[in-house]
Amino acid sequence: MVNLDAIGKKSEPIEYEYTWKDVVLYALGIGADNNDLDFVYEANLKVYPTFAVIPAFPGMAWSFSEADLNLVMLLHAGEKIVVHREIPTEGKLKTIATISHIYDTGKHSITYLDTDTWDDKGNLLFNTTSSIIVRGDGGFGGEKPPKAGNIPPEGEEPNFIEEMHISQNQNLIYRLSGDFNPLHIDPDFAKAAGYDRPILHGLCTYGFAGRAILKNLCNNDPRKFKSFEVRFSNVVYPGDMIITEGWMVDDKKYIIQTKNQDGTVVLSNAMAELR
Repeated sequence: MVNLDAIGKKSEPIEYEYTWKDVVLYALGIGADNNDLDFVYEANLKVYPTFAVIPAFPGMAWSFSEADLNLVMLLHAGEKIVVHREIPTEGKLKTIATISHIYDTGKHSITYLDTDTWDDKGNLLFNTTSSIIVRGDGGFGGEKPPKAGNIPPEGEEPNFIEEMHISQNQNLIYRLSGDFNPLHIDPDFAKAAGYDRPILHGLCTYGFAGRAILKNLCNNDPRKFKSFEVRFSNVVYPGDMIITEGWMVDDKKYIIQTKNQDGTVVLSNAMAELR
């Protein structure tokens, strides 16, 4: 069962050193191709803002053990990043993770993990908030999780639509950026967790949607991208097609939703904020 004593605990500083090759590998992991040269070619390299989840990810792994989360029953429930500065193409970063809340849905537990990441000059680069469900681990009488918002307006056409294909080996590429959970590669592990086959990393789907936002709302300029929050509402499989749509709330905020080829919503209750 989830360890409620973990609430409020902070990790030791987590160091992350990377080069332009790690930036490009991440871009390939979220589907960038020859049409995205600024994100895959070192000559004039830019960093996708959703790369923020990579230096923060070891903090999530720390929370798994600190809060005693069952990996087989674990699902990534939601993610938010807030980017304060353009992410450098290489460097040494420091992250501190905090287990801020553990909620009880009655059936499942949801652990919230906050991270803050700084560059080697002490500048705050970005914050992340991850919510992690452990199925069947609820019923301990804890606080209910906050209700979700950011519902697409009924009957209104989206301001943009972006279709993207998930390759059959997308999970194999994305995992090389640091998420080695066997759920995303091992068929036997995936079946034990209740799936027919390995599923795509939620943060990979998140990165695809982030690319759609950056292209359609920011003219592929990372400096215009401020924040992006989602709930992971259904799994995505390698080989799927995903469609990301955005509805303007005002000139700086858009409600976002991503569906698969069957119309099943896979990213919900989502909001992108621009600069």
